[in-house]
Amino acid sequence: MPVTCGVPMAAADGWRVATPEDVGLDAAVLCDIAERVDSFRANFHGLLVSRHGALVYEQYFSGDDQPLGQPIVRIDFNRDTRHDIRSVTKGITSLLVGIAIDRKLIAGVDEPVFSFFPEYAELRTPGKNLILLSHLLTMSAGLAWDEYRPYTDPMNSQIRMIYSRDPYRIAIEPPVVAPPGRFWDYNSGATELLGAVIAKTARRALDEFARETLFEPLGIADPEWGRLANDAPAAAAGLRLRPRDAAKLGQLVLNRGQWGGKQIVPAEWIDDSITPHIAPADRMYLFGYHWWLGRTMVNGREVMWVAGIGLGGQRIFIVPALDIVVVITAGLYTDSRQAWLPEYFLNRYVLAAVKM
Repeated sequence: MPVTCGVPMAAADGWRVATPEDVGLDAAVLCDIAERVDSFRANFHGLLVSRHGALVYEQYFSGDDQPLGQPIVRIDFNRDTRHDIRSVTKGITSLLVGIAIDRKLIAGVDEPVFSFFPEYAELRTPGKNLILLSHLLTMSAGLAWDEYRPYTDPMNSQIRMIYSRDPYRIAIEPPVVAPPGRFWDYNSGATELLGAVIAKTARRALDEFARETLFEPLGIADPEWGRLANDAPAAAAGLRLRPRDAAKLGQLVLNRGQWGGKQIVPAEWIDDSITPHIAPADRMYLFGYHWWLGRTMVNGREVMWVAGIGLGGQRIFIVPALDIVVVITAGLYTDSRQAWLPEYFLNRYVLAAVKM
């Protein structure tokens, strides 16, 4: 009898569905995921796998969640439940930058950042004049920024920014402490500045530009955006999507910007985005244009992956060599295991299920 646990149901959302065996995955290995999530008390909320363009595994769980800025709530998750993807939002903002460049709204990544912000001319310095959009995309602007403090600390740079009525000033006013392009430093302010550049050049709000150019072509009808204190859509974190919609974004990257036979994001931009541009000193991953780059071993073979990573265990994993996308949503916001548990399930179950 075939193993059927986690096999997705067909829906009118653009996804083709199949069984794991149809695409060369061992269904019995995938079936162990739910039991392991339970034994780990992992507080996973959803885990989806697609291969060869078909959704082949989909499992949801009940768990505690804390949407950005809201109290903890208990939710029985299903395929229609939107989930906060936190900083995976940054990767989506990077896709939108590529679309804006393709539409000639932005000349390219070598444009000086201050050329888009004449209202902050008094903050310019010789060092800041060297900061380019490419430095924002690689989080290497060299500005003083402290996002490593607890998010409950009002001196956390991101917290100061999102609660400010002038968040872009908070992002661009810190002093230069390193030459742009020299060092990587996690900086959500860089992403908010990119979102503002898109809105300025497109002459409409970031969420409207995203709806027209990205979400509607993907058949994503109703995403929810977190808001900054100035009511602008947050470019760095807080986007809420159904996991199936998050998987579409992963599939879009895997397909070099195509979905349904249409080129939505330029292929060259996807290539640049998932090429290593800088190496963070504090972790094993490399960094592209707001996408993380890592590697693992599958049956003795080194395999590279790309990921969008968000607080609490939110992940979009893209494994080009194996034609696989994995989406994980979770509520591990204060759990130290969030740094490694998603990769454990990627490696131990999804990639281990590949029949070589």
